Amino acid sequence: MNIELIPAIDIIEGQCVRLTQGDYTRKTVYESNPAKVAKEFELMGFKRLHIVDLDGAQSKHIVNSETLRNITTTTELRVDFGGGIKTDEDIQKAFDCGAEMITVGSIAVTQPELFLQWLDRYGADKLILGADVRHGKVSINGWKEDSEMELLPFLKTYIDHGVKNVLCTEISKDGTLTGPAIELYQQIMAAYPHLHLIASGGISCNQDIVELEKAGIPAVVFGKAFYEGKIDIQELNRMMSV
Repeated sequence: MNIELIPAIDIIEGQCVRLTQGDYTRKTVYESNPAKVAKEFELMGFKRLHIVDLDGAQSKHIVNSETLRNITTTTELRVDFGGGIKTDEDIQKAFDCGAEMITVGSIAVTQPELFLQWLDRYGADKLILGADVRHGKVSINGWKEDSEMELLPFLKTYIDHGVKNVLCTEISKDGTLTGPAIELYQQIMAAYPHLHLIASGGISCNQDIVELEKAGIPAVVFGKAFYEGKIDIQELNRMMSV
């Protein structure tokens, strides 16, 4: 299997949840103990985990740091963490709580100088550029606001400064189980073929992941499809090995 499979845990009030299209009023709680879910992912053979602090994204500062710490101290998963990372204190707290990588989106739009400082300080292997897209524009602050920033020029700015990892979420797809925005990801990879692009949003079944693999997308984040029983990991491994 060439495509990297990254399960996601979204956290509100310490619980494992999923939203639909980023709408906090359309929330489903899947488990009250995210560390338990993380351990289950580890036992399934996953090496990586994507965690989003949805409280943090809304309140504009890291909130669920102790949940992050619980996960990183009870599993060996390589965790990337995002949501509410707005200050030096926030990003340092996330690293101190065991995150191996940090996903930063809003700051790259609103305070590009700070993002570049972090890129210089922590390095391109530790910082993931979050590019959450709606109608071709980058959204910020928990997807509550749309910037005027077009996706490809936004990416170019930071790739030119050394960014190697990008997590791109198509907001209209997120949590909908309607299939990923493959054409969008192909467009990005055509422009930046050496980019480690992580596709996110809309995964509905094993075949969606196979199609992303065929399209040459390096990695994929999935959440709701797994929690709803629409992804079979053993079957996926079998399909990929044929």
